[in-house]
Amino acid sequence: MPYELKIETSFAAAHNLLHYSGQCERLHGHNWKVEVIVRGDDLDRSGMLLDFKALKEYTDEVIDTLDHTYLNELPAFAGQSPSSEVIARHIFTELEVKLAPHNVRVTKVVAWESDRAAAAYVRS
Repeated sequence: MPYELKIETSFAAAHNLLHYSGQCERLHGHNWKVEVIVRGDDLDRSGMLLDFKALKEYTDEVIDTLDHTYLNELPAFAGQSPSSEVIARHIFTELEVKLAPHNVRVTKVVAWESDRAAAAYVRS
């Protein structure tokens, strides 16, 4: 897949980690930065893989379900810790569904919980 697009967005939310011993087991929040990378083979008539605007809109639909929430209470994270790894996987799988009709594949989602710490979910 020779073409790749990347967008960045962000959201703020609270969570606490389950089955964890340390400060993060207590309720706390982050301002997550999210990177979304998609790939594809073919460009459309306008010379684009996918309009950045469209990719941003699809991503925003997913992010809006997370923004300013207590992640542990969301059905998507029921019974599991909403860690950055799990958040990246959730965004990846939700975007996969939304982008299925288009000529692109989600290849990577990175969830940055701070300026120096991130987790990624990558297509294997």
